[in-house]
Amino acid sequence: MAPRSIASLTVSFGLVSIPVKLYSATEASHAISFNLLHKGCGSRLRQQYFCVKEDVPVSREDMVKGYEFAKDQYVMFSPEELKAMEEAGTHSAEISEFVPIESIDPVFFDKAYYLAPDKGGAKPYALFTRALRESKRCAIGRYGARGKQYIVMIRPILEGLVMQQLLYAGEVRSIQEIEIPKGEVKDAELKLARQLIEQQASDTFDPAPYVDEVRARIETAVQKKVEGQEITMAEAPEGGAQVIDLMEALRASLERKAPAKARESQAETRKPPMRAEPTGAAGKKSVKK
Repeated sequence: MAPRSIASLTVSFGLVSIPVKLYSATEASHAISFNLLHKGCGSRLRQQYFCVKEDVPVSREDMVKGYEFAKDQYVMFSPEELKAMEEAGTHSAEISEFVPIESIDPVFFDKAYYLAPDKGGAKPYALFTRALRESKRCAIGRYGARGKQYIVMIRPILEGLVMQQLLYAGEVRSIQEIEIPKGEVKDAELKLARQLIEQQASDTFDPAPYVDEVRARIETAVQKKVEGQEITMAEAPEGGAQVIDLMEALRASLERKAPAKARESQAETRKPPMRAEPTGAAGKKSVKK
């Protein structure tokens, strides 16, 4: 089934406006989820909220939202007050700058959407896509939706565009906050490590070979349960032998990861065994005149 557009918006840069349709780039429906059941009868459980002071259940109409500004001290907000602070949906992504794609660390990447041209937007869409690709830059702007304001990055992919939500600076921790002790790297170790990288290097990333094996196991187990079969739990695999010496570990990795194509090329270069030349009736080699 063809994907359905989830929203329409306008991408604006300078005086150029591009009407586009928004499509989700990921499939949340593919995730496997479980429900909480009563162990005794197998019925679904209903969640209840209890007041920690009075220890009584509280219905939704008696609930309000509050912000904890100090330990166990809250300021309450009414739904109207929260609504007034929400970002108004502008249905527009306004571009503020263009930066090199490689200048944005993927740690800032959040949810992604595909953009397709809406009615009357095919030509400016194609122009914008090609200009971004040839400039090797991506567009950075703001987009308001669902009461929130997002930083977005628009980048070319194949013949289309991807709009990627980005996290704010305050939402990303700096790696400098983590204590990373310095380690001495020897030239010989570095040489072997680089050889191991080159041995497993690929020019492009293909996600197809990476299959979610946990999901497959769960789906198989669910089907067996539905069919009334018993599930046998597989034993956890034993850990491999731990190699303490770093050089030995690198050498062992290189030997274990020897590419098959190298072995094939060696087989091709081997000369085939010599064949005996045809002989005449008398058992002597025939000679062409």
